Parts: sequence; C-alpha cells; structure tokens
Amino acid sequence: MTPEAPRVYEDIQDYETAKSLFDEILVEYNDKKTPMKLVLFDDALEHLTRIHRVVRMNQGHALLVGIGGSGRQSLARLAAFTAGCDVFEITLSRGYGEEEFREDLKTLYRKLGIENKKVVFLFTDGHVAQEGFLELINNMLTSGMVPALFPDDEKEAINGQVRDEVTKAGLPPTKESCWSYFIQKCSNNLHIVLCMSPTGDTLKNRCRNFPGLVNNVSIDWFTAWPKQALTAVATHFLSENELIPDTHRDSIVEHVVHVHLSVGSYSQEFLQKLRRINHVTPKNYLDFINAYTKLLREKDKFVQDQCTRLSGGLTKLIEAAEQISVMNEKLAVQKVAVTQKSEACEVLLKDISSKTEMGKEKQQMAQAKGVEIEEQNKVIAVEKADAEASLAEALPALERARLALSDLDKQDVTEIRSFAKPPQQVQTVCECIVIMRGYKEVNWKTAKGMMSDTNFLSALQNMDVDAITPAQVKTVQTAMTKMETTEEEMSKISKAGGGLYKFVTAVLGYCHVAREIKPKRDRVAQLERNYQLSKRELEKIQKDLSEIEGVLSELNKQYEAAMAEKRGLQEEAELMERRLTAAAKLITGLASEKDRWKLELEDLKEKRVRLLGDCLLSSAFLSYVGAFSWEFRHNMLKENWLKDIQGKKIPLSQPFRVESLLTNDVEISKWTSESLPPDELSIQNGILTTQASRFPLCIDPQQQALNWIRKKEEKNNLKISTFNSPDFLKQLELAIKFGYPFLFKDVDEYIDPVIDTVLDRNVKGSGNRLTITLGDKEVDYDPSFRLYLNTKFSNPKYSPAIFGRTMIINYTVTLKGLEDQLLSVIVGFERKELEEARERLIQETSENKRLLKDLEDTLLRELATSTGNMLDNADLVHTLEETKSKASEKCNMYLKKLKLAAVTAKEIETSRDGYRPAAKRGAVLFFCLSDMANINSMYQYSLISYLDVFNYSLKKSMPDTHLIKRLKNIIDTLTLNVYHYACTGLFESHKLLFSFNMAVKIQQVESQLNRDELDFFIKGNISLEKNARRKPFDWLPDQSWEDIMKLTTVLPDKFGSLAEDVERGEKAWKEWFDLDAPESVPFPGRYAEGLSDLQQLMLLRCFRIDRVYRAITNFVTGRMGEQFVTPPVVSLESIYDQSTNNSPIVFILSPGSDPAGDLGKLADALGYGGNKLKFLAMGQGQEKVALQLLDTAASRGHWLMLQNCHLLVRWLKDLEKSLELLTKPHPDFRLWLTTAPTPDFPIGILQRSLKVVTEPPNGLKLNLRNTYFKISSSSLKDCPHLAFKPLVYTLAFFHAVVQERRKYGKVGWNVSYDFNESDFRVCMDILRTYLNKSHENADTRIPWGSLKYLIGEVMYGGRAIDDFDRRVLKIYMDEYMGDFIFDTFQPFHFYHNAEVDYVIPPDGQRDDYLEAIDALPLANTPEVFGLHANAEIGYFTTAAKETWAQLVELQPQTGESGSGISREEFIGTIASDIQAKLPEQFKLDVIRKKFGEVISPTTVVLLQELERFNTLIKRMEVSLATLRKALTGEVGMSVELDELAKSLYNGHIPSIWRALAPATRKLLGSWMVHFLRRNAQYSEWVNEREPHVMWLSGLHIPESYLTALVQATCRKNSWPLDRSTLYTAVTEYTSPEQVTEPAPSGCYVSGLYLEGARWDLKNSCLQRSHPKVLIEELPILRIIPIEAHRLKLVNTFRTPVYTTSDRRNAMGIGLVFEADLATEEHISHWVLQGVCLVLNAD
Repeated sequence: MTPEAPRVYEDIQDYETAKSLFDEILVEYNDKKTPMKLVLFDDALEHLTRIHRVVRMNQGHALLVGIGGSGRQSLARLAAFTAGCDVFEITLSRGYGEEEFREDLKTLYRKLGIENKKVVFLFTDGHVAQEGFLELINNMLTSGMVPALFPDDEKEAINGQVRDEVTKAGLPPTKESCWSYFIQKCSNNLHIVLCMSPTGDTLKNRCRNFPGLVNNVSIDWFTAWPKQALTAVATHFLSENELIPDTHRDSIVEHVVHVHLSVGSYSQEFLQKLRRINHVTPKNYLDFINAYTKLLREKDKFVQDQCTRLSGGLTKLIEAAEQISVMNEKLAVQKVAVTQKSEACEVLLKDISSKTEMGKEKQQMAQAKGVEIEEQNKVIAVEKADAEASLAEALPALERARLALSDLDKQDVTEIRSFAKPPQQVQTVCECIVIMRGYKEVNWKTAKGMMSDTNFLSALQNMDVDAITPAQVKTVQTAMTKMETTEEEMSKISKAGGGLYKFVTAVLGYCHVAREIKPKRDRVAQLERNYQLSKRELEKIQKDLSEIEGVLSELNKQYEAAMAEKRGLQEEAELMERRLTAAAKLITGLASEKDRWKLELEDLKEKRVRLLGDCLLSSAFLSYVGAFSWEFRHNMLKENWLKDIQGKKIPLSQPFRVESLLTNDVEISKWTSESLPPDELSIQNGILTTQASRFPLCIDPQQQALNWIRKKEEKNNLKISTFNSPDFLKQLELAIKFGYPFLFKDVDEYIDPVIDTVLDRNVKGSGNRLTITLGDKEVDYDPSFRLYLNTKFSNPKYSPAIFGRTMIINYTVTLKGLEDQLLSVIVGFERKELEEARERLIQETSENKRLLKDLEDTLLRELATSTGNMLDNADLVHTLEETKSKASEKCNMYLKKLKLAAVTAKEIETSRDGYRPAAKRGAVLFFCLSDMANINSMYQYSLISYLDVFNYSLKKSMPDTHLIKRLKNIIDTLTLNVYHYACTGLFESHKLLFSFNMAVKIQQVESQLNRDELDFFIKGNISLEKNARRKPFDWLPDQSWEDIMKLTTVLPDKFGSLAEDVERGEKAWKEWFDLDAPESVPFPGRYAEGLSDLQQLMLLRCFRIDRVYRAITNFVTGRMGEQFVTPPVVSLESIYDQSTNNSPIVFILSPGSDPAGDLGKLADALGYGGNKLKFLAMGQGQEKVALQLLDTAASRGHWLMLQNCHLLVRWLKDLEKSLELLTKPHPDFRLWLTTAPTPDFPIGILQRSLKVVTEPPNGLKLNLRNTYFKISSSSLKDCPHLAFKPLVYTLAFFHAVVQERRKYGKVGWNVSYDFNESDFRVCMDILRTYLNKSHENADTRIPWGSLKYLIGEVMYGGRAIDDFDRRVLKIYMDEYMGDFIFDTFQPFHFYHNAEVDYVIPPDGQRDDYLEAIDALPLANTPEVFGLHANAEIGYFTTAAKETWAQLVELQPQTGESGSGISREEFIGTIASDIQAKLPEQFKLDVIRKKFGEVISPTTVVLLQELERFNTLIKRMEVSLATLRKALTGEVGMSVELDELAKSLYNGHIPSIWRALAPATRKLLGSWMVHFLRRNAQYSEWVNEREPHVMWLSGLHIPESYLTALVQATCRKNSWPLDRSTLYTAVTEYTSPEQVTEPAPSGCYVSGLYLEGARWDLKNSCLQRSHPKVLIEELPILRIIPIEAHRLKLVNTFRTPVYTTSDRRNAMGIGLVFEADLATEEHISHWVLQGVCLVLNAD
C-alpha cells in the first residue's frame, strides 16, 4: 500500500482472496484512521470493488443509492483509502449555507489543484442543507468546476501557483491556459461519491432537476443485506463471545438473522394495516447484536455478583457453625500456656539490664572519634580545592583541543594516511602522538598504523592525559620545539595536521601545569589516607556498639514477644468466649435466611444459563419494536421470536417478561408516580426510553411522554428547547458539557443534521477527556448526558437514516391504556376515597418491597464486606441481629399487609371495575376524535383537552345512587358532549362521518359488529376480475351485480341466495329499485325482516349507492338517536363559555365566513369592546406586531383576534412558543385565531385550542334552525309591521335554499357562491327599514319591487357572477316575494306534497318559529328547491363514495398487494396501444391547395381545427415515444414524463394532452374513442364534404364553427353581421344517418345531451326527467342563422349549451351558445331545475 509502489492489475478469482486482501487493507486503514468495524461479506466486497474501480478511473464519480446504515460511507472511505485518495467532507453547523459551502469547495479545489492530491469528495443527502448545494455539485460533475467559485484576485493567485507547471507542460503561460490547466488538474484528481437514500420522491426529483447526478456518475444500488450477509456479520461479532456456549452459538446466529428479516415483513404489514412507516436498516441489526452482547455481559455480571454475594453470606454462616466445637477445645489449653509465659518473661528482664550498661560506654567512645574525623575532613577539603583550581586553568585548552578533533572526520585522517612521504611537520605531529600513546617504535609507519584504527579520533578524545610520563612529555616537547611551526601554518599544510597539532600543544600545556601541582596533590592524598585510617577506627567502635545494641534488641524482642504471646493467649481465650456467643446468635438468627439464600443461589445459577435466551429476546425488543403498536409488539415478541427461541432449544425463562429482565417493580412504581401511565405499553416505552442504546425519539401525540420525561428529569436540571430556537445549539453544547439531560420538543419530520454526530454518539478520546463534534466545534462530552426528542405528530414519516440514528418509540395511547387512565379519573370523581386507597396501597406495597429488599441487601452487604473473622466484629453481629429482627418484623408486617392488600386490592378492583363501561366508552370516543386527524390535519385533539370534556361530562351527568343508572347517565352525557365538542370543530361534510364512525366503534368494542360486514359495506367488491355469472337485467348497474355476487359469499347464511331471489322476483326488486327513497321502505321478499341495520346498509349498497348517505343517517339515528345527526348550533356565547385564558380559540374558515363581526358584538355585550378588543390581519411584516399585541393582551386581560393565520404558517411556530411561555395570563385574556384549513398549522396550537368551524349546517331544517338561533327575540320585535316576521321567515327560507343548492354541484349553481350570515343580516335590516317606513307612512302596500331588487339583485345577486345563476335568484324572488304569500284564500306554500308542507308559520315569538322549524323533517328532497329528485342522485352518490373513502382511511388496512405485471410493463403496454391507434397528421399544405384560394368561413374553421389536431397528434407521438425510452432507461424520466406515466397508469388523460384537446371529463379509455371519432369527422370533412350533421363535440372550438355559419349566411343573404343571430329547433331525427341532405340554411348538429330534463319527441317539448335518468341525448338539433329583428320566440326556454357537465366556471369559460327548446311549462320551472345542454357525456 505504499504510494510509490507500482499498481499491478491482477485478476482475483474468488471472494475469499478478495476478502483476505481487503481485510489486510482494512487493518492498515484502522491503524492510520478512525477505526471501522467492518465485516466484508460477499455483497460488501462487490460494492467495495465497484466503488474502488470508479474512484481509480479518471474523473470517475459514483452515486451510492441505499438507505441509511447500509454501509455506503464506510465502504466509500475504505475504497478511497485503497485507491490512495484523501476523503473530503463538509461539516454542517448552525446556519450553514451556500456561502460556507463555497468556502469549503475552495479548500477542496486547492487540495486538488495546488497540492495535487487525489480526493474523494464524500457528499450525503444529510449534507444537503439547501437544494442549491446540488446545483454546485451538478456543475462539478458536468464541467469539473463551480462557476464563479473564485474571485479574480484568488484566481490570479492560483494561476501564479500553477504557472511553472503549465510552462513545464509545454503550454503558453497565459491566464486562460493556466486556469484551464488548473481546472483539468482538479477534474482529474476529483472523485465525487454521493450517498443518497431512495426513500420518498426526493432522490427522483433531485435526479430530474440535476441531470449530472445521473448522467455523470456510476450508480451503485445498496439493497437490503441478504441472508448470507446477515449471517456473516452475526457470526463475526458473536464468534468470540465467551459467554455464548458453542452448542448454542449457531442457533443464536440463526435467530438473530430471523429476527432482522421478520422485522422487515412486520414493517410492510404495519404500513399496509396502519399506514405507519418503520424502516429497518443494517444499523438496527448491528445495534441488535451489540445490544445483545452488552446486555448479556451486564446481566451475567449482575447475576454473578448476586451469586457471589449470596454464596459469601452462606460461607460466612457455615464458617461460624464450624468454629464452635474447635474453639471449646482450644480454650482449656490456652489458660495453662498463659502461666508458663509469665515466668519466662522475668528471667529475660534481668539479662537485658546488664547489657544496657556496656552499650552506654561504647557510645561515648564513638562520639569522641567522630569529632576528630570531622576536623580532618575540613583540612582535606581546603587542600583539595587549591590543587583543583590550578588544574582547572589547563583543562579548557585541553577541552578545546578535543573539540578540534571532533571537527575532523575519517576522510581528513585518511588523507594524511594516504601520504607515502608526508610533509615533515605532519609527520612530526603524528610521531608526537605515537610517543604520547606509548608506542615503542616512533616512526611514520607506526603513526600510519595507529591512524588506520577506525576509532582513532575517539580514542584521542578519550585519552587519559594524566598517565603521560615526564619522559614522554620531554621527548614530545623537544620534537615540537625543533619543528618551529605555528598552528596556522600547520592548518594550511593539512586540516587534520592542524587539529592534531592543536591537540598535542594543549596536552603539553596540561602536563606542564599538572607537574607543578603534583606536590599539592600528593599532600591531599596523604591527608586522605590518614582520614581513612581514623574512619576505620570509628567503624570498629560503631560495630562493637551495634553488636551490643543487636543483642539488646533481640532480648527486648524476646521479652516483647513473650509478653505479646502472653497477652495474645489471654485475648484469644477471651475472643473464643465472645466468638462462641456471637456464633450462637448468628446461627440461630439467620437460620431462615440460610435456607432461602440457598434456594435463591440455585435459582440464580439457573437464571444465568437462561440469560442466553432472555437477553436475546430483550435486545431484539430494545432494537426493533419501538415504532410498532401494542398488537404488533405482542405478535413479534410472543408469537414469533419467543417461539423461534423455544424451537431452537435456546435456554429461556418461562414465562418470559421483558419487564422482569430490564427493570423492576420499584422502578416502575417510580415511573408511574412521575406521570407515566401504568399500562403495559407505557411501561415498555419507559424501558425503551431509558435502556435503548440509541437516544429516544418519542411519537407522542397525547404528550404523555413529554410530561413523564419532564418530571423524571426535572431534578437533573433538564434543558428543553426546539429546533426553531435560535440558541438551541448553545444550550445543547452546555448540556453535553455538564451532563444535563436535554429534550427537543415539537420535533417535525426534519431533524437538523447538525446534531447527527450527537445522535450517532461519535465520541472521541478516552479516559478522563471525551469530546464530540457539534457543528464545527469540539465539545467536551460528559457520559451522563441524555438526549430526548419528542414529536406531537401522530404518524410522522421519518427517513431510514433517522430510524437508524434514534430509537423511535410509539407513545400513542392504546384503547386499553386509556381505559385504565379514564377509570382512575372516574373512580377519583365518583369514589375518591377508593382511588386514594388504591394509590396508597400501591405506594405502601412498593415501599414495603423496597424496604425488605434494602434490609436483605444490608444483611448480605454486612456479611460480604466483613473482613477477617466476622465473629470478632461485635458491631457487625449487633447490626446483623438488629437488621434481622427488623426484617422479621417487617416481613411479618409485610405478609400481613400483603394479605390485607390482596383482599383490599380485590375489593377496590371489583368496585373500580363497576365503572369500567364508562371508562371504555370514554376511551372509544377519544379514539373516534383522534381518528379524524386522518381526514383533515386540522382535526387535532390532545388528551388533556379531552380530559376537560370528560371531567365536564362527569359533573354534568345526572347523579344516581344506583350504579347501573349512574353509569348510563355518565355514558349518555359523555357521548353527547363529545359529539357536540367534535361537531364544533368539524366541517359539515364530516359530521355524519364522525357520527357513523362513533356508532360503529361503540358497536365494535361491545362485540356487536361483524368486521367482515363493515368491510363489505365500506369497500364492496374490490376484485378486479368480473364475476363469471352475467347480470340478469339491464336496469341493474354492472357494479351492483358484482357487489351482489360478493355479498352472497360474505354472509352466505343471510344472502347466500340473493342473486337467485333477485332473478326470480324481478318485478318486486325493480319496483323497489325505482322508488325515490327505497331506504325508507322494507326490502322485497324475505329480506323485509331479519336483517340487522348494518346488513340493511350492505344490501342497499348493492342496489342504490345514491341512497346510502341517507341510510347512514337512519343507521346513526336508530343506533344512537336523532341528536347525533343534529349538530349543535355554534354560538360565540357558548364558545366563550367553554374557553379559557390558556387555550386559544381557532376558527377554521369556510368560504365566505368571517366571524370578526360577531366577535365584535359579543365583546361589546360582555364589556370587552373598544380598546379591549384588538384585530390584526396577518400578513408579511405583521409578526412582531402580533407578538407585541399578544404580550399586551395577556398581561392586561384584553381579547386579541389574529386573522388569516394561514398566510403566515411558519410564524405560527413562534406564536406556539410564545403561548407556552405565558405561564399566568390575565383571567380575562382570550386569543382568537382565524385560519383556512392548512396541513402545516402547528399541531401544538390545534391540540390545546378550542376549534370552531364557521360553516352553514347541512340540510334545510338545520340551516333554518341555525339562522333563527342567531336572531334575537328583540330584533324580531323591532319592527311593528305585521308582514315583518313572515318576511323574515321567508328571507331565512330563501337564505337556506340558496345555500343548500350548493351541495347539488353545477345543477344548483354554475359557480359556488359564499352566501353567508352577513348577507342575511343586511337583508333583514333592509326589510326592517322599508317596512318601518311603510308602517310610519300608514302605507298598506309593501314595496316588493325595491325589496326584490335589493335582496335578489344587489345583496345575493351581487355575489352571482354568472348570468344564469342571477336568473335563478330572480326566479326565487318572484316565487317567494309578493302579496300572494299573505293570500288567505289560496295559502302560500314554499313546497308541499303528501308527506311534508313547507309554509310560513303563524305569527308568534322567536321560540314559536324555532318549534315550527324543529317540527320539519331532518331530510328534505331537492324538489323543495325546485330541483328534480334526480338532482340529489349525483350529490348523494358522491357523498356516499366520499364517506366510504374516508371510512377506509379510518379503518386498519387488510388488503394484500396483488401480483402480476409490473407498473412499468403496464404503462409500456398502454403507451404502445395508444401509439398504434394514433392517426397520421393531416397534410395541411395539400388540403389548402385542394380548397383553393377562395375558401368559405367554415373551411377556415376546418383548417384551424386541423392545425390544432395535428399539434395534439404530434405531442402524443413524441411524448409516448420518449416515455417508452424513459421506461427502458434510454433517457431520463422528466417531471412531464412522470406525470404522463402516472396518468396512463391511473387511466386519466395526461395534462400535456388535455391542454391541447377540447375540455372533457372523460377518462382515458372513453377519451381515446372520442379522439378517434374526431379524426374520423375531420377525415370525412377533408376527403368528402362538410358533414350534413356536424358532431359539435368533435370540434376543438365549436363556437368558431357557429360564428362561421352566421358569417356564411350573412355573406349569402347580404345581412349585416352585427344584427344577425342564431336560433335553434329540435328535429325529429334521432341519429345522423337519418339526415341525407344538408340543412337548407344553418346546419344540423348532433352530440348534445340534455341535463335536468328530457325531450318529448311526440309533443316536441321539454318534459320532467325520468327517475334516476340524469342525462339524455337530444335529437338532432338544427341551428338556423337569422336576422335579430325577425326573431320572435314564444313558449321556448333559452337553454345554455356547455362543453362539459362542469358547465361554466367563475372565469366564464365553458359556455358555447344558447339553444331554444320548446316548453309547455313556465320557464321558471326549468330555470330552478337547472336545465342545460352539454356537448360531452362524462
């Protein structure tokens, strides 16, 4: 792996060879870099070699696609290391943006181009802080450089640095060539490795937006690890674990693999059934294995310690028993020995006295000698210093000479040696050295020999100059004097000679000085010899003294030993007596513990063996189950994994409980006291939160985890923040540094990657100093730091990377868990003393358990920690005795209490269970509420706010001493209150859905519902295959027959013969089928009775979908009562009564609603008007103002309304934070928010708020009731005119009618208008004003003209932008307003038939009118509004289908994915089919030549039509061809192609085709028929003639053809064009084939469909539609141009003709022309029926 070594390509034949090679490289990598624990299984090797090959290629880049934790980054690093490349990564920090990214890229490019390093730029999807980063990456991939990365000055500096290289490369050193060279060099050295996750659409969109991410990289897909990989990894990590016996090792590896693979299957089922995501990544698998080894090690150590503790205690007790008999024998012998020892001590004492005297004499002699030696020592020191001072003068010169020698090297010496005849001076110096070194022969030969020694110079430097004799000095001195040469001259002759000369001179100088000081040194030597003699004398004296002292010491020791022995014997005797007493106490006292501890010890030994399986199951629990619901957890743990362990014969505790191994009762009881719910799911979640190896991310919509963590960590200085806080990083840093717990609350689906290192626990260092990288900072890491993340989202969609980094824990409350919580609330309210007794009992029981455990621990600890013989420790024996007596006392007391507790607990539970039905109902209702969030994200309800409703219901329900009656009162009150609470915040379209879901859920819980029945009712027959049995009658819809056949199999006992019954009784079934309200009458035949209400719904579904919605209302009414389909009238007064100063009121706006006016009136009425009420319309720049107003209002008790909050959704997070900081707002403070429904509205505000939907209620009766509820009694008395109250009722009826027409879609209004309460109030004021004036003027006439104009044309008509809608309003005014409404001879009816009569009630008070309204039927037919009964078919069909779709969202999914061809194959087949059907484009040039230069207006239209048709054909051809290429991977899949593929797959018309075709509501299949028919008409027109009957629907712009007709006729007859028009006449022809000649003037047209009426061919006029026939084809229509002044039409209805049944939209698009249809009825009849013609049937 050395960079210099040439790389030889060698073909590696098998995986084993490759593995061993890469294992070696991995070892080297781990030595040099941060170590990685990698297992290179086959798949990993394949990826590694791929990445390595890409990185080795010039400009090779890779895109590694796989979920987080699949090993992409690790393998990329290893591949880069193998290829000899550096790895470059960016580090995200708070606020990291494009500017910082560009700076990092500059650093990268300098490495590449200036330092010439090969670099792998590792870039993951976690690094994409902004999508703009990928634009830069895209540029790097495509061009090798980021545009404008370096400014000109930096560019110039780079050019300067590479200019020399450019010149060497033979290129001109210009700016351009230098820069090009730099870019080329960077491109060649750069290898970008992108690691992206394929989950979601993010990668797809990025690849589409940045094509370089696909086109310029090699893509490597990291799929899920195969079984071989999982086995290899598990084997690698578990093979060396000494705690796993070899007999079970393979089974454990197999189980570990099985668990991981099974979680993948459970995750798919989890998504299918509950629409919840759980990603299982290799990171989870590694975590599982690590958790297992760690848990096994910890628990084994714990059990071992327990065993040691117990065996230690037992050993001590056994020892005590054994000592008793031995000690009795010893005690008698001991007493005799004590007497003998006393006598021996006396003899020894006399001998010691005589020896002590001798010692004193010797000591005095030694002291005198010591003084004498000290004096001699001082004289020697003075003499010695003098001699050494003289010697020191010569030493520096000698040292310098030696230093001079060190300047010489071997070559210098060799140079002298090489002289055959050296210069005389050199020879003389060398011979002098020969003399000094004591050689016998002094000549040049000897000198050369001496110098040939390799250590010659070092020998000279270390030469002992003191050993040179005076004779040698004299000889050398003489030689040197004769030579007469100076040092400088010698140096010139030879460098080595000069050095040697200098050395010889210095040695001579030293010897001369040494000779002079010799006498001094001799004197010193003599003195030192005398000193040594005196010293030896002193030593002899001291020796004698020490011998005497030794003898004395020995005697003393003997004496002390004898005394000690005597004392010891005495003490031992006493000790034995004490021990005998203590042992007796212990043995009798701890006899029961001894037996129990023996049993416990045996149990612990067995438990240690069972830890293999216990830890295996527990670690799987800790690693995988967090995100799953209770049912899934149970199935995984108990039904799958546990059985697999048992099947593999791995030791396991029976019965196994996770709680037993991972926690204990004391801990659980502590958690519950800290607000963790006591149900099993919550306890499991508590274990996961505290024990999992990853930091927890709690899915916590009810905020139970948040409250628990807050209380649990409060004492540990918990820090709380959100990702939106500007200083969260600083707070987190402090928490990490000081080891505080830290909680991120309100986490959404994006988790800031700046904390990734913290989540991954990438801690560096060891021992005392641990650090972690946080952003761009190194932070000290305290191991006690804990991180918690908490989200309010009920079903967040986190990425696999987040699942790998955190332990996602599902804290969503369960039905059983909530039932238990609510039971405590009810019992606390109803029987407070019972709940208190229960809580006290739980606390006492856990306290007693804890005390007993502590006492036993104390006993064992005292026994275990006692050192030596424990029988000697009186305190210990006393403590043990005391502890034992306490334990016995406590144990007896505990056993009594336990028995009492068991009895009391049973009594309490029996009493509590009496209230369980109400708790169960409460839990069901909460889940009905929380389910609604699946329908609309605005429907968020917190458990805290629900508990308020629950408590309120308990208070308001009628008390009763009889428990059954009391329970019924609670359940009824609670159910109704929850319904009212929910309806306040639900849209009208969802209120019945909520009621039905509530009824169904209640039945389910009470086991009164068959799941299969409900599934059929909601889904019907969803099989794609048609039934083999053909439907018997044409009147039966196809889907109805399929549903009937399915129903016979769903409930064969009830409906097994349904198909045969229908066939046999066609007449009865047809009659029932044709009824307007079949749900209200019995079913035919035997089905008239014996069916449950749900079974009736199932049967109705099979025949009349349009009546299902009404039947659902009947179902809810029958099950729960009419009050559950009669939502409460929302009044601001009642809303205010329910509100508090801590929870905002959120108005969810519907079109046209504005509660600001009503709020102003309420504020005035309650004394909060004027300055106390502030309004602020939200918009850009209003954020600070809003927060200031909030602070003021909260402190002063004002009301604040923030309007249109949906315009500033991002800012609402700040508002939420501000609301949380309001700890004690003023009691009068209220915050009112208005918002349109938006999915991004903060859940926190919604959950804590009171939600109010301002929308008119559904149904005429409820609408009228709502209007009258808001009219005060006083306002009805304001006007004395007798007509006022009837006219107010008429106006209210009209107001209800115009609103109710909206639900019938385009039949009701072309454009849906926002008629609202303000329209009604203003019109009521207009009535009051005009009638007051008439009354004052005593005018009996009512100004109908003014009233009709102001109400119908100005107020309501002012909203209507469509002329035909204004026509409807005008007709209503004519129908409802006039003197005829007061006609007593012919009483006025809004509508009446045999069953119902809508009239103006008799004059009375407001409550009288309300009573009359309440007497009206809840449901009404469309005929009340003047519409045909058929009008509601479309409305009710749509409503039923929407309800079913929404109910599907509320149910768990049970469907399974079907098999068959892939999506791509299906789309490809459709594309091929359409391509094959596409006609050729029309050759316009040829066609123009054919028609000549002078062409008619209709021919101009044809050419324009063909041009548009050609554009469409071309677009279809190109898009389909490109799509097929994209499906095979030849081209990239663009957004446009993706939309095209999606449309083809779903059978819809692609938008790119729709934009070029006439408007239509058809699906793709029928549209293709329409498309080909258009082509046929164009072909006939081009090749033969203009069609006799024009199929108007086949023209792109039919209006242009009609205009051309008028033009042609005007030219022909010379009429002025601006005074000409069209009129129509319906012919007797019913098909185009019947028409053989063109129309004499104008044209015949076909393809018109009549909606809202039918054409009577016999009488040639409009007639009422047949039941259930919504649309009929009109016979051939003749369109005739005519001069406008000649047109006189009578008994005709001016009918609008629209392109599609969407009619005309708010922009006025869709109207083609107006047809004249003959009628025998008054036109108002057809206007209110919403009659029109359309060119396309859907």
